[in-house]
Amino acid sequence: MKLKLFDYHLPPGLIAQQPLKPRDYSKLLVFDKKSKKIKHDKFINLGDYLRSDDILVFNNTKVFPARLYGKKTTGGKIEVFLLKNISASYWEVLIGGKVKEVGMSIVFSNNLKAKVVGKVSDGIWKVRFNQTKSRLLRIVEKIGQTPTPPYIKKVTNLKDYQTVYADKVGSVAAPTAGFHFTKRLLGKLKRQGIQMEYVTLHVGYGTFQPVKKIDITKHKIHEEFAEVNRQVIERLYKAKKEGCRIIAVGTTTVRVLESIMGSDRALARSRIKAKARAFAYPRGGFKGWLNIFIYPGYKYKFVDAMITNFHLPKSTLLMLVSAFIGRQNVINIYKKAVKLKYRFYSFGDGMFLFE
Repeated sequence: MKLKLFDYHLPPGLIAQQPLKPRDYSKLLVFDKKSKKIKHDKFINLGDYLRSDDILVFNNTKVFPARLYGKKTTGGKIEVFLLKNISASYWEVLIGGKVKEVGMSIVFSNNLKAKVVGKVSDGIWKVRFNQTKSRLLRIVEKIGQTPTPPYIKKVTNLKDYQTVYADKVGSVAAPTAGFHFTKRLLGKLKRQGIQMEYVTLHVGYGTFQPVKKIDITKHKIHEEFAEVNRQVIERLYKAKKEGCRIIAVGTTTVRVLESIMGSDRALARSRIKAKARAFAYPRGGFKGWLNIFIYPGYKYKFVDAMITNFHLPKSTLLMLVSAFIGRQNVINIYKKAVKLKYRFYSFGDGMFLFE
């Protein structure tokens, strides 16, 4: 499948540089896959499109300041970007600058030190810090900088780059579909009787990486750490079995649900048949690394609807959405959104997609 099929033209002026205030007054594009009808509304009115037995599933990860600035023993300044905690004091990181090698030592403020102990791949290194993970995270909260996507020029308030329900620290990027939800809107949906569940997927740096392979099936997706407790899994399993719609808030939540709850390959045959089956799920909860790559041809097994933003051209996220409602539908929707001046990307407007 060719990468160029997922390209589209976006005027730079439509890339949102900051969230609307209030956030829930962003635009909402509603798309019914069966009828192919499109409606335009405000996100605050999301409840008008939900049923009383719907289940909204959120990713409660919290962004942490993963970008650190330190000095080499030679005195030169250097940037280190935390990617992945391997164990105890060991991390995979990106290191800026031309000169870097195994054995190099880096000194940060607050008595934090690191030593490069190996090379993982191009641009990615393995380092050992002088602090364990819990202590390190407390330090980086003081000295680190929160990374934001390269298309956002400046974030004046770092709270803007966090969902209101963020809880579990670990992401280098936010699950941005959740930006539209305010405490006011969440309260309104709860009063409507909407069930809400939370999973955790710590978004990795790979979410910023473009697909470069001409054939997208050759693209290697990045790994991300996920965690879902047993009670949440059992409630989701029960709701699905009863025919409730499982609505994923964001592509990160989609990846969790399809990886964990949709693990039985037989469910891929058809969504109707799947509802009559007993879903395979990890009874003791789940904690581990995921690297699911969803693109057209993939058959959704657990997610029935999704809330998402407008994504970058040629991105894995655009491919994930294309797998859900069809590539041509996505291209047509994006053309309409551009014409109507919807706001794009992390701080942009949202969509509700369902069958």
